[in-house]
Amino acid sequence: MRMELAQKKQDAHVQSVHRKLPKSAVLKRTIFITFGAILMALGLEVFLVPNNVIDGGITGISIMLSHITGLSLGIFLFLLNLPFFFLGYKQIGKTFAFSTLYGIVVLSVSTVLLHDVPGVTQDTLLATVFGGIALGVGVGIVIRYGGSLDGTEILAILFNKKLPFSVGEIIMFMNLFILSAAGFVYTWDRAMYSLIAYFIAYKTIDVVVQGLDESKSAWIISDAYQDIGEAIMARLGRGVTYLNGEGAYTGDDKKVVFCVITRLEEAKLKSLVEDHDPNAFLAVSNIAEVRGGRFKKKDIH
Repeated sequence: MRMELAQKKQDAHVQSVHRKLPKSAVLKRTIFITFGAILMALGLEVFLVPNNVIDGGITGISIMLSHITGLSLGIFLFLLNLPFFFLGYKQIGKTFAFSTLYGIVVLSVSTVLLHDVPGVTQDTLLATVFGGIALGVGVGIVIRYGGSLDGTEILAILFNKKLPFSVGEIIMFMNLFILSAAGFVYTWDRAMYSLIAYFIAYKTIDVVVQGLDESKSAWIISDAYQDIGEAIMARLGRGVTYLNGEGAYTGDDKKVVFCVITRLEEAKLKSLVEDHDPNAFLAVSNIAEVRGGRFKKKDIH
């Protein structure tokens, strides 16, 4: 009886951990990963590769190997990223691994099909800027929907467990080495253009993953907490939460007003707090994602 009960608990735990995605969610993920991978392929074959500009990570290594050997870029993208599919399967999970594998396959096939398409521009700076944007948007979409198009991040996660460096620092070191190698394969001015393309792609990925409408959390400590909370609800249309706090130095009970706003509403929030209590404590920080609750903005009359 105990064994049966234990088995049922284990089965329930497995189902809760490995719950299957709905078909609509799988379809949505597939569509966006496909679009992101094709967009990255366009950035490579239409902008960067014809102008001898590379990206960081496995993609950059693949571009240089394709240039040296004359073989298709898609072959190297697939072969060099394939080991990271197995690493991702063990370290991050099955869903991420298969999403990554699918994205890499679409990317590899797309680069082969687009290889004979002539470059849009021969202006290296324009190619660098728009190629970096296309790469950033494409990679950002794939990351946002649970996949990856480059194994560097997975490798950095593994190194992070054994080295006293953060994942970001490891990725930066690897990419500086890869981008520097472009100076030997091409020319040093192309290496510098590649660094610009990588920076643009990196920043574009942040915008796509976090969203243009970035949210912020606000913490307000004031004796006029109720007036401030009502003003936020009435003037901004945002919900607020009152939290109980205690001053560590004075021991006095404090009320903390917590709310989530967009970055466009930050100046208005500061003005509201200033109007009700010029001495109020206000802390504002960025939030990558907001889900659930009542974050949806109410109508303001």
